[in-house]
Amino acid sequence: MTEALLKVAGLEAWYGESHILHGVDFDVREGEVVTLLGRNGAGKTTTLKSIMGIVTKRKGSATYQGRETVGLSSDRIARLGIALCPEERGIFHSLTVRENLMLPPRVAPTGGLTLEEIFTLFPNLKERLSSGGGKLSGGEQQMLAIARILRTGARFLMLDEPTEGLAPVIIQQIGRTVHELKRAGFTILLVEQNFRWASTLADRFYVMEHGKIIDAFAAADLPTNMDKLHDYLGV
Repeated sequence: MTEALLKVAGLEAWYGESHILHGVDFDVREGEVVTLLGRNGAGKTTTLKSIMGIVTKRKGSATYQGRETVGLSSDRIARLGIALCPEERGIFHSLTVRENLMLPPRVAPTGGLTLEEIFTLFPNLKERLSSGGGKLSGGEQQMLAIARILRTGARFLMLDEPTEGLAPVIIQQIGRTVHELKRAGFTILLVEQNFRWASTLADRFYVMEHGKIIDAFAAADLPTNMDKLHDYLGV
């Protein structure tokens, strides 16, 4: 068993006076795909944003490659090689696909994927390079959002609900991309409501409820945990 690349311990977070995370504990090992499961409002997105430093009122520990990130600003966390693809995608609608792709700085010393490598993963984007971000379909915007963080050189990717609202054919393409990224050595922390899709990708699962991790199991243990998952998620 490899050492944890990311180790979260006792992580708490607040939005104003609202206490959202109540001591979250989990880890992610290098090269894994790990999925956070839970109903809406369980704290999954807040966990990703807290790791990224976007939620600034937080305490506890989130160490990446042995370095404590709680207390660091989000730009310094990004320069460690961590990237977040948010649920809302954050595409600049007034910029073209090419401009969106070229905008993020290279934050990691290894450099990000080239445009040609991006187009191998997402051939649709090559055809839409001159199109405005606001003119893309929802699926194309999701592809662009993922492609943009791959340009930064980050090797630890956090994907928040990447299949939400997408057509089945696009969901399949996103799944193939996650497989390819894992094969290329990326580490991925995934938040996803589509459990059946996530179950084909993840090595391990953590279940969240009321801002805490309440259960954890490996992909190999899915068959013996389906009854519990039905209770947790209503799947």
